[in-house]
Amino acid sequence: MSELLTTPLHAWHKNNGARMVPFAGWDMPVQYVGILEEHKHTRTKASIFDISHMGEFLLEGDGATAALAGIVTHNLATLTPGKCRYGFLLNDKGGVLDDLIVYRLETEKYMLVVNGACIDSDFAWIKSHLPASLTFANQSFDIAKIDLQGPEAFDVLDRIMPADWTSLGYFGFREVEFEGFKLIVSRTGYTGELGCEFYLPWNKADVLWEKLMADESVRPAGLGARDTLRLEVGLPLYGQDLDTEHTPMEAGYGAMLKSEADFIGKAGLATVRERLIGLRIDGRRSARHYDEVYVGETKVGMVTSGSIAPSLGYCVAMAFVRADMADQAAFTVKGPKTTLEAIRVDMPFYTAGTARKKLA
Repeated sequence: MSELLTTPLHAWHKNNGARMVPFAGWDMPVQYVGILEEHKHTRTKASIFDISHMGEFLLEGDGATAALAGIVTHNLATLTPGKCRYGFLLNDKGGVLDDLIVYRLETEKYMLVVNGACIDSDFAWIKSHLPASLTFANQSFDIAKIDLQGPEAFDVLDRIMPADWTSLGYFGFREVEFEGFKLIVSRTGYTGELGCEFYLPWNKADVLWEKLMADESVRPAGLGARDTLRLEVGLPLYGQDLDTEHTPMEAGYGAMLKSEADFIGKAGLATVRERLIGLRIDGRRSARHYDEVYVGETKVGMVTSGSIAPSLGYCVAMAFVRADMADQAAFTVKGPKTTLEAIRVDMPFYTAGTARKKLA
């Protein structure tokens, strides 16, 4: 087994009681005081997450827009500088190699933010489809990423970086100077709550982290709470709810596939064999990844993610099921030791999130 990678905040986590676990090749904090408490604090106050394991690529040069439009699903024709957009990197058959956010820094300059487990494969795939005239750089170990999430996130931000933040719209970003260095503040996140994500120099992560921790509203949260928070609002996790065997159409993201470019994998989007659906399971016994989904005695799919939904008081799950069975009202979920009754529900499961709240 190869040695785990560490973020610039690794020592802080270990010195402050975090329980560390391997995740995507990294040694990461799963919790500090407890997943449920960290989850609740994020929904009511503000939490910070060390997400420095994510990857960042920079692409620039004449023709960058046209080249990138042929590789990712994002509609770059309507993406203006200062805005970012969620989308997918597909294989030739339309399967998802990764989900990523594309930031338009300038007219022909972009930052791509990818999942930590996919850094090397994504970089190689994208580079192999770019013209040699473009500059394409992997800056994943130069750029740290810290997420500030929760209803009080922008109150905290205004205290540590006073500015007029009311004009920063959802999926907008701006570059600012803080403590003598530059960083990007992006109004994005993975919790369903009001919040922002900071991109900053790797060796300055502790400066921002400590400043945020000094605010009375802020506590640290680990990957455990991040997972329950994202699942409650129906956000997918790559490697579970998204994979190379399913397309974005099958995962329910057809509405955002508006690019008119002939991007890699576009032809494969027409075939929908399975659909990703939401399931509600009453009680506190949760479905798990790989549990089988049945209608009567017929196996129709598999659970991709499942957990208690702390904000709701019952369990929820996502599952890929046969397209012809996806509109059924009731399902049975069978695990190695459990059989659970489930009903199909719309996602997001939790609808009281503040992510799109107006700041004015």
